[in-house]
Amino acid sequence: MKTLISTILPLLVALFLCPMVYAQTAAPKPIRLVVAGASHGHISFILGRKGKTDFELVGVYEPNADLAQRLSKRYGFDPKLIHSNLVNMLDSVKPEAAVAFGSIFDHMSVVEACAPRGIHVMVEKPLATNVKHATRMVELADKYHIQLLTDYETSWYPSTAKSYQLVNDSNFVGALRKVVIHDGHMGPKEIGTSKDFLAWLTDPVLNGGGALIDFGCYGANLMTYLTHGEMPLSVTAVTKTFKPKIYTKVEDEATIIVTYPNSQCIIQASWNWPFNRKDMEIYGETGSIVAVNNKMMRIRSKEMSAEKTIEITSKDIAVYEDPFVYFADAITGRVKVDDYSLYSLTNNVMVVKILSAARESAKTGRTINIK
Repeated sequence: MKTLISTILPLLVALFLCPMVYAQTAAPKPIRLVVAGASHGHISFILGRKGKTDFELVGVYEPNADLAQRLSKRYGFDPKLIHSNLVNMLDSVKPEAAVAFGSIFDHMSVVEACAPRGIHVMVEKPLATNVKHATRMVELADKYHIQLLTDYETSWYPSTAKSYQLVNDSNFVGALRKVVIHDGHMGPKEIGTSKDFLAWLTDPVLNGGGALIDFGCYGANLMTYLTHGEMPLSVTAVTKTFKPKIYTKVEDEATIIVTYPNSQCIIQASWNWPFNRKDMEIYGETGSIVAVNNKMMRIRSKEMSAEKTIEITSKDIAVYEDPFVYFADAITGRVKVDDYSLYSLTNNVMVVKILSAARESAKTGRTINIK
């Protein structure tokens, strides 16, 4: 009898504890998330995101009541989530994370409100309109130990991850010499950007500039990533407004040359392309890479007799194709945000420095040395 009891008792205990063990290993609770500004056209990235359980939307701050109501109808979130005061919203709903989809100038005020409350923040690109704002945001993030990330579409590209691997891990191209990066489209008005977005996107204060800021930030971000945060020596930029009747306050064309000790980056940012484009050419001593889009690439090394076209997907290389999954993993510690990686604060402060120097260069007609 004792033998029978000693055999059965552990099994009964295991069966009793099994639900408890399951509960402990079940999916984590969703992160409480708020939207801090909703006028950016990329708001669809989060409000249109369906079938995910990593975040729970608990508040939407947007001072434009009409816009907020329109977004509520379009994306189907409860109008009761809408708030007209950011600080009041944060204190009432107590989120763990915030995503900023307002003007670039407003990014600092979002961080000023969120950081002291321990709320992690992801902003849409770029981080800030000027170095003063960026410096203040770094101070707040460091003081209150929050994640402060910047999201770019090209950060999700398998071709970006593969380019980095070929440059830095496999040494496919050898010593880096020249990178040429093209970003832009036909123009924000031409592609049908909403009036709410267009109002600040074409404002030299709220956006910090026009095409130079809107699309120049991609190239600065990518080059900082490829070079592990190497400090540029100088920045030279030329801007032009080819459509002054449309873009009355900002440039619609920018060419930026960023010089490094042993390489050069040419950033071509434009609201005048005949089509949408986000592509990159990388040249080194022994090879070249052309990232045509998010998946298609053309590569060639000295050993190859001809250029080879390849297609790279997330099955071929590790990459986060959803920026909010990355944000959640950074918050929970499942991923470490490396210095000068694409979303990182250190990378994106460098981006602001490059863009600020480019803006000064275009204005003065001089090459600006980076200190």
